[in-house]
Amino acid sequence: MSYTGNVTVGGRADAHELAKLIISKVAVGPMENNAYLLRCRSTGEQLLIDAADEPGTLLALVGRDGITGVVTTHRHADHWRALAEVVGATGARTYAGRHDAEAIPVATDVPVGDGDEIAVGTCRLTARHLTGHTPGSIVLIYDDPDGHPHLFSGDCLFPGGVGKTHGPEDFARLLHDVETKIFAALPDETWVYPGHGADTTLGAERPYLAEWRARGW
Repeated sequence: MSYTGNVTVGGRADAHELAKLIISKVAVGPMENNAYLLRCRSTGEQLLIDAADEPGTLLALVGRDGITGVVTTHRHADHWRALAEVVGATGARTYAGRHDAEAIPVATDVPVGDGDEIAVGTCRLTARHLTGHTPGSIVLIYDDPDGHPHLFSGDCLFPGGVGKTHGPEDFARLLHDVETKIFAALPDETWVYPGHGADTTLGAERPYLAEWRARGW
């Protein structure tokens, strides 16, 4: 069956199988967070994005091969509730945006800045720092050499708009960063994996940027 990205809490993970990377998506917790397990095909190395909740579910997804790292996209608690247990069980290195790391109660081994790279075996993810949803949110881009880019957007970008902000200044900052660091830099074919809910593509969202700006959320 082809990948859809439509997952439900308590349901099975869905796997997006690329030439060099396998991306498994699962939904966990009362806020229906998405967590993503990335596996390098050539080395078997694995990386988890957002140990959001339900450590048992996440550890079952990880399996016996373990993980070398866990990336937390931002400081909000629904994205790290299982972090301590997952790290304790796997010994994984922790990554988070350098401006959000202080607010995450599990120590961050590697503070991540704009443009930094994170390895998953032979694959590379590039981090972009986006402000507005939180001070230190990061998104991760895998530029598939055999296809199109893949964007793990945390809570900065969803189908239908940018993430929640707490005022017009924060909204303006987030929309600016989304427009300049994501939409201006990546093609329409870019697949977007958000922190909650269904996937989308930049091409599906691009026509509505002016509408988002006008409505202010």
